[in-house]
Amino acid sequence: MVKVTILKTGYIGATTLIDALLDERASRNDISVRVVSSGCKMDDDEAVDAAKIAASVPTDLYVIISPNAGLSGPTKAREIIKETGKPIIVVSDEPSRKAARALPEEGIGYIVLYGDPMIGAKRDFLDPVEMALFNADAIKVLAVTGVFRLLHTEIDRVIEEIKKGEEPKLPEVVVNKTNALEYSGLNNPYARAKAMAAFEAARRVAVLDTEGCFKTEGRENYMPIIAAAHELMRSAAQLADEAREIEKANDSVRRVAHFRSGELREKDGFLEKYRK
Repeated sequence: MVKVTILKTGYIGATTLIDALLDERASRNDISVRVVSSGCKMDDDEAVDAAKIAASVPTDLYVIISPNAGLSGPTKAREIIKETGKPIIVVSDEPSRKAARALPEEGIGYIVLYGDPMIGAKRDFLDPVEMALFNADAIKVLAVTGVFRLLHTEIDRVIEEIKKGEEPKLPEVVVNKTNALEYSGLNNPYARAKAMAAFEAARRVAVLDTEGCFKTEGRENYMPIIAAAHELMRSAAQLADEAREIEKANDSVRRVAHFRSGELREKDGFLEKYRK
């Protein structure tokens, strides 16, 4: 039994489901997962408090997920978890790409998710419903384009190495459209093209939301920009949905499921059995 503790500070799209990706049917008998969260806040006090709780949990592997791992709150949380001496994987979004390069020097692995964009967090625009809809769209893009599968596969690999008593090889992965699509299981070339378009559109969402939230003054100026970003996120989700529908029509949806032992098995046809 490998004990995994996931520390969530702030939110990116992958935050909501990262623990569920490891045990989608609650049937694995080889892992035990605990989640500690500071909610949407990721300032120093909130991140440190959550990290202290996480550090007190008996754990074989820590996964720390947050926006921009280079910010002060996530950095201080990481420093607290490092004191446990346990393996750490940091999962974060595209603004973390520079900070991530230094993590292996600290003995920490990383998975940087391109295509998991910043939300349009302006009070005049973002209410709980808008937030939920944006994240629903982001989740669909991350799922269909292969980002989620790559994410859980890398964590599963580390868990398996820990189970065997090996020194785990922590990931150093930047998830871009190329390696994401390799994990997507999409076979039809039009489906892959739509998924690639969805992935790149989601990356552009982050650019627009950054412009609207941090670089533009005046409600009449920033509101159209962040609204456009959220409309683009919705369009990206629609493209991802269309890609999935093509595979369903061809009866070629790739399913990769966890079995009780933690083993991953695949199948492609709807009525096929999983391959060992």
